[in-house]
Amino acid sequence: MTLPPFALHRPHSLEEAEDLLAQHGDEAAVYCGGTELLLVMKLGLAAYSNLVDLKGIPELRVFEERNGTLRVGAAVTHHELESSPFVHRLFPALAEMERRVANVRVRSMGTLGGNLCFSDPHSDPATFLLASGAELVCRRGAAERTIPIGEFVRGPYETALEAGELLTEIRIPVLPVGAALVHEKFAMHERPALTVSCYMRADDGHIVDTRIAVGSVSATPGRVTEAETLLVDVPVESAADQALLAGEIAAEHVAPFADLNGSVEYKRNLVRVFVSRCCTAAVERLRRT
Repeated sequence: MTLPPFALHRPHSLEEAEDLLAQHGDEAAVYCGGTELLLVMKLGLAAYSNLVDLKGIPELRVFEERNGTLRVGAAVTHHELESSPFVHRLFPALAEMERRVANVRVRSMGTLGGNLCFSDPHSDPATFLLASGAELVCRRGAAERTIPIGEFVRGPYETALEAGELLTEIRIPVLPVGAALVHEKFAMHERPALTVSCYMRADDGHIVDTRIAVGSVSATPGRVTEAETLLVDVPVESAADQALLAGEIAAEHVAPFADLNGSVEYKRNLVRVFVSRCCTAAVERLRRT
C-alpha cells in the first residue's frame, strides 16, 4: 500500500490553517497525528490532494490546569498525556487510560484531538471523556463554541464539527474530593471491543453522583442512566451489590451491534461483566478516600 500524492501544508497559526482550508475546500483535510487518516488514504478509502498538518500550531498545544479544569490542546499526543508527571499528579485515571490506547507508535504520534475528530466507534478516550463530563472547544474564525463530548460524537466517523471548524481544546473537569473515575476495556486486538468508564462521587458516606459510559459496542459511546440512578443515594459501604446489579441493568439498556468482535448477545454479556467490574472498582476507590 502506498499513499497517493498530496501537497503538505504546515501552518503556524489557526488563522493560517483556516485560510488553507478555505483555499482548498473539499480537496483538503487536516490532521494532527495522521495515524488514522494516512491509513485510510493508503487503503484507497479517501483521497485528498492537500493535507494540513496542525501539530505546529501553538494554540493547539495548551496543556494546563485552570479553575479545576484540565485544558488539553487538540495536538497534545496520547504519549504526552500518559507520561506527564503533571497528569499523574492531577488526574491519574486519565494517564492510566491513555497508557492503554492502541500501541506505542500510535500513542507517540496520535493526538487526543485527532482521535476524537476521527470518531472511530472503537475508542478509549471518547468513553472516558463522556464519563468525566468533558467539553470540547471548537473554533471557526472569530467564532468559538463549547460542545459537550456526548453531542460532539454523532456516529461512526461523524462529529458535530461544521465546515471549516477546528477542534482546538479538550476541557476535562479535575476529579473533586470524594470522587473516583475508573476505566475498563476489553480488546482482542488493538482496537477495543468494549470500553466502560464509571465516575462516582460520594458525600457524607453516600454516593451522590454517578456517570456510567459504555462505548465500542455500538455506533457511539453513551451513558446508561438507568444503571446510574440505581447507585445514587446508596451508602458507599453497602454499594457492592448495587454495583453488580448495575451491570445487569446496563446490559439490558445498551444497543450493541454485531460485528467481527462478536454477536449482540456476546456484547451484552461483555457489558454486564465489565460495567459490574468498573462500578465495583469505583466503589472500592471511594471507600479508600
